[in-house]
Amino acid sequence: MNQVVITGTGLYTPEHSIDNDALVASFNAWVDAENTRRERAGDEERLAHSSSEFIVKASGIHSRHVLDAAGILDPERMRPRLRERDNDEPSIQCEMGARAAREALERAGLSADAIDLVIVGCSNLERPYPALAVELQAELGAGGYAFDMNVACSSATFAIETAANAIRAGSASRALVINPEICSAHLNFRDRDSHFIFGDACTAIVLERDDLATATERFEILGTRLVTRFSNAIRNNAGFLNRVTDADPLAVDKLFVQEGRRVFKEVCPMVATLIRDHLQSLGLGGDDLARLWLHQANRHMNDLIARRVLGRDPDEHEAPVILDRYANTSSAGSIIAFHLHRGDLAAGDNGVICSFGAGYSAGSVVVRRV
Repeated sequence: MNQVVITGTGLYTPEHSIDNDALVASFNAWVDAENTRRERAGDEERLAHSSSEFIVKASGIHSRHVLDAAGILDPERMRPRLRERDNDEPSIQCEMGARAAREALERAGLSADAIDLVIVGCSNLERPYPALAVELQAELGAGGYAFDMNVACSSATFAIETAANAIRAGSASRALVINPEICSAHLNFRDRDSHFIFGDACTAIVLERDDLATATERFEILGTRLVTRFSNAIRNNAGFLNRVTDADPLAVDKLFVQEGRRVFKEVCPMVATLIRDHLQSLGLGGDDLARLWLHQANRHMNDLIARRVLGRDPDEHEAPVILDRYANTSSAGSIIAFHLHRGDLAAGDNGVICSFGAGYSAGSVVVRRV
């Protein structure tokens, strides 16, 4: 079995950023207009305002990057306004993916034609087919084969295991895992409990056979472990059957919907157990970890999971947080944390990349700095 190393990562960050104050101002303007409409219609139910303080307390999020801020902040629209691409143009997610992938390839010291496997993993793909991964394969000039996969917020770690297994088994030598997340497009910006959660970003990771890698910075993959358990607590019902079931394409359930408290209660112990058991199977424990790169969904979830894994409160270096400025970027979140917060690790240091989300699903990737 071939040994697998991570040799490069890339990050595309959209230029637009929305802080909590701007988001709240837009939301509250819509609430005021909606409450006026309800009053005139004789509806006694009133909507409550949001606030920056509420958002920070609930999530730890202060701002988020998005592909389009103007459409989101328009109280009469409250969703991004993105230009429809012609079929002969690179798609939106292809463009995002190519930018992140080229940085990852540069860090790995590779040209795209050295890649023989491309996996795109993300929560929402902009079309069913042709596969976005195949489009990116062509856009970058990669070889081999490519395919898309979706395990919601866990898509990156599930794709890493899939790519690592292909390299271990010899069906690929070098792989690109790309996670283009346009979370702002599936978020209900008129829901007080979730209108602040998501942002947009794209990450990319290069995995190689260790004996082929030339990059000076390498992270050996010691092991991967995945778990899934079905739950309706996080759901999005948008799909190709909507038109034949005569479902309302603009209905609330066609966007992101979650039962936040239930998710917190059920997911945190599942993830902590996954990481602890995975470490134990490798002869490691919490004291052997220098870094936890966790899925960036909610500060309280990350703190609780880190405490259960480490057996104590983590410091800011042990479990770095990027959701304060990126918000929840679905599958990209843990990879952004890894991309931005690994440079200080020494040879022999161990860390865990972990993502978790709808499904439920969770993935653990244990790595060691070479």
